[in-house]
Amino acid sequence: MDQSVGTAEAEAWLARAGRAARRAARVLAETPLAARNAALLAAADALRAAEGKILAANEADLAASASDGAFRDRLALSPARLAAMASGLEEIAALPDPLGRVLAEWERPNGLRFQRIATPIGVIGMIYESRPNVGADAAGLCLKSGNAVILRGGSESLHSARAIHAAIREGLRAASIPDASIPDASIPDASIPDAAIEIAPAADRAYVGAMLGGGGVIDLIIPRGGKALVERVEREARVPVLAHAEGLCHTYVHESADPAMARRIVANAKMRRPGVCGATETLLIDAAIAPALLPLIVADLAAMGCEFRAEARARAILPTLPEASPEDFDTEWLAPILSVKVVGGIEEALAHIARHGSSHTEAIIAEDRVAAERFLAGIDSAVGLWNASTQFCDGGEFGFGAEIGIATGRIHARGPVGLEQLTSFRYLVRGSGQIRP
Repeated sequence: MDQSVGTAEAEAWLARAGRAARRAARVLAETPLAARNAALLAAADALRAAEGKILAANEADLAASASDGAFRDRLALSPARLAAMASGLEEIAALPDPLGRVLAEWERPNGLRFQRIATPIGVIGMIYESRPNVGADAAGLCLKSGNAVILRGGSESLHSARAIHAAIREGLRAASIPDASIPDASIPDASIPDAAIEIAPAADRAYVGAMLGGGGVIDLIIPRGGKALVERVEREARVPVLAHAEGLCHTYVHESADPAMARRIVANAKMRRPGVCGATETLLIDAAIAPALLPLIVADLAAMGCEFRAEARARAILPTLPEASPEDFDTEWLAPILSVKVVGGIEEALAHIARHGSSHTEAIIAEDRVAAERFLAGIDSAVGLWNASTQFCDGGEFGFGAEIGIATGRIHARGPVGLEQLTSFRYLVRGSGQIRP
């Protein structure tokens, strides 16, 4: 166990790391695309080369963890997951440059020409818990978008997070060696400082407190974890927060749904990976088709190990289902448990989601286009899907290469946060001698 860290020590670390990250961010903002991409590719190679060290570190985390089920699944790494992590960095490298994009341009009657240009945010603070891959995704997205990042992983994934961070930094150092195949390698600032990716030296909560109070050091905090973490960040932060709230996602089976499609989608939405934030936690099904279809859906899921919490109308069809408590429809299970409710139609489904949802992701399964469009227009969530699994709410599936989280707020970014969402903008104004009258 790491020795307990005091507030002063954590704040001193943040001051040092923040100064280094700020210097690195200034370099990154002017680093050519070719150099940023080269760093990402080198980091991917370094992750593969360090597979043995990273998996051994992950084994240490797993051995120290008393958790099981979905939590352990989120923590566990494998050769396949590590390979996917490295491939994710390569996919980010293949994406277009998010910097320097002209977002808008216009000319005023006085001849002044205006441009709104995409620019980096600066220094990102990333606080996450059990998922080791979050550190790699955050590092990759921040590098490509010209931001430095300060990471703080949870105690559960401490060894894994350190090993991944060490490998990525090794990749940055390898990429700093001039390479004739990189057109801009001769430019001094094409080398990316390894301080562009900092990590807290321990998992002590004092480091979280220091980062939350890091105004002037950190430009944006992104929490990635459970409800308690997000609530603490939103309550205590003195830095702007890009919040990731609960993933209390719903799948609504409309009366026009194709039964076979509904069964396939619901099984995937709930049971593919029950512990991810895009997993469906509540099934809503129209009363018109529930007597015939609900028993089949329940049987499919039960065979996969799912448990249920059902309200009265669902239990009238399947009396053996456990009764749902009032709190169950407000619960993000993150486990193979599904809340079930029979509804009288699309308006009741929308009302239920408005009352119990977390503005994350909702899906409708329907053949009726009018009903589907009504549902998509009626929800107020970051992501709405028609005839697809809620588990598609993932940055990789959106074509973002990876994601740094799912934003459920209403300012700056919503849904999967990728490269574009990690940029801000500034204005460039070009004149020909104009002065104000």
